[in-house]
Amino acid sequence: MQLSARNQLNGKIKNVELGAVMANIKIEISEPNTITAVITKESAEKLGLSEGDDVTAIIKSTEVIIGK
Repeated sequence: MQLSARNQLNGKIKNVELGAVMANIKIEISEPNTITAVITKESAEKLGLSEGDDVTAIIKSTEVIIGK
């Protein structure tokens, strides 16, 4: 599958935390950097996400906010 999003970060799932509706997926993108994706529980289950899986975090946004 090809995607138009250019911000793609390869990593490995370090933790999957399923809630009642949402899931927090922690992805180590380059040691020790970690990002967290919040997706629906249904999506996490459909993808069969589990610790140790190799994944790609795809970031598509119309806005980036930086604070200092």
